[in-house]
Amino acid sequence: MQPDHILIVDDDREIRELLGSYLEKNGLRVTKAASGKHLRAALDDVAIDLIVLDLMLPGEDGLTLCRDLRAGKHKTIPILMLTARSDEADRILGLEMGADDYLAKPFAPRELLARIRSVLRRARMLPPNLQVDEPAHLLSFGEWQLDTVGRHLVDTGGTLVPLSGAEYRLLRVFLDHPQRVLNRDQLLNLTQGRDAELFERSIDLLVSRLRQRLNDGAREPRYIKTVRSEGYVFSAAVQPQHPREAPI
Repeated sequence: MQPDHILIVDDDREIRELLGSYLEKNGLRVTKAASGKHLRAALDDVAIDLIVLDLMLPGEDGLTLCRDLRAGKHKTIPILMLTARSDEADRILGLEMGADDYLAKPFAPRELLARIRSVLRRARMLPPNLQVDEPAHLLSFGEWQLDTVGRHLVDTGGTLVPLSGAEYRLLRVFLDHPQRVLNRDQLLNLTQGRDAELFERSIDLLVSRLRQRLNDGAREPRYIKTVRSEGYVFSAAVQPQHPREAPI
């Protein structure tokens, strides 16, 4: 079995070399990139298991690259974001763009290694019975449809309701597993794969925002119901529709 292959993306050559050397000494394969252009070239050239992505890059920054990766063919590769800024708003924004974890500079290389191993472990913990095939382009439920290509909601009047990346991923999880209670560990693995501590601080807020998008009252929700001491359940029936089945 080959060691995991890590792609380090940082415009600081000294940091790239330092981290690359440390990770290689600890049994990982490493490819280094200085920009978004080099990142894409690396992804086209070799199989990558995890990306360590610096937020502050010249040209395309880490947030833009993270968002683009999550929307493209490499969307399943875990991303650990690095930044010199430790503000909580920046951390939340990075996670909402699709990062699996977030580490503020300065940090010890040993902590980065521990985070990498944790993210990889969580990304591989998904139980086989929760895997789903690629869904239809439209998922209908109640008074709504989710367009999985445009990544937005459509109400009965045809009004489009945009979703953030985090809101879309969480709603997809619920729609892929309706009528099933999902605990926080399962939601963690199915949406972000990041550390439970980070997820615990944001999941309730994310569910609340998603309920607002769906006009779903918190006291008597029609769609996302809280199961005390267990997690959440999506209680509405979901009907997949392929493009040829969608109403004109």
